[in-house]
Amino acid sequence: MVIKRAMYKGGKTLLSVLLGCGLGLFSCGVYAANGLESTQLPTTVERIKSSIVAIGTSLPTRRPPNRFVGTGFVVGDGTYVLTNAHVVPRNISSEQKEILVVFAGEVSGAGARTATLVADDPAHDISLLKIAGAPLPALKLGDSDRVREGEVYAFTGFPMGMILGFHPATHRGMISALTPIVEPQEAGQQLDPKLIKRLRAPFDVFQLDATAYPGNSGSPLYHPDTGAVVAILNMVFIKESKETVLEKPSGIAYAIPINFAVDLLRKADVKF
Repeated sequence: MVIKRAMYKGGKTLLSVLLGCGLGLFSCGVYAANGLESTQLPTTVERIKSSIVAIGTSLPTRRPPNRFVGTGFVVGDGTYVLTNAHVVPRNISSEQKEILVVFAGEVSGAGARTATLVADDPAHDISLLKIAGAPLPALKLGDSDRVREGEVYAFTGFPMGMILGFHPATHRGMISALTPIVEPQEAGQQLDPKLIKRLRAPFDVFQLDATAYPGNSGSPLYHPDTGAVVAILNMVFIKESKETVLEKPSGIAYAIPINFAVDLLRKADVKF
């Protein structure tokens, strides 16, 4: 039998791929033909989990004192966190000594770190927080302009908040479409000031064939092999624009391209 040295994905030859897989191409540790498998994902998840944080508020007189509102992830020098703007509480009661906090670490030692809002991009629903304490491992940021339909990515966050405990969960989703954040409505009564504003300045977001929940807002969408973040999960801001006519949430998830967050980091003079 003659095997030609045809080039395969990643610069490998078909011969080297077959030999490395014991002539079992479909069980090989590379992406299968449908792009849904990656043996690197478990290693990537283990590496990035320490960079995934929960965002909420803390009030000593409240029971329970800590309240969870969403997910975020560490960037920059390890003292900055990116999340959705709608995740960051805007009505914190400073008179009652309520504070914005970030929860980091496993459930047995999850510590609440004081957080401060340092930069905002309301148009793209992105916020940047500065956290107290020692630096945490930061995630690498990718280039969302290079994301293609049909590619598979992973996201890690807290889909049900504290209900299931402080344990980040990981899901996979294929990029189903690059779609505008808001579509023109057939009926004028379906429009509200928010939709009108977004119609005037539309931008594309990623649509995923994955189920995410409100607690996933702010979770990083990353490459399963490299861990490079390409987008930020968003379960409120985008759905308000695209699914206003639906009575119940769909099984579709959305994510905001990370390049908008990169612009915010540059404006805030944060190195990444």
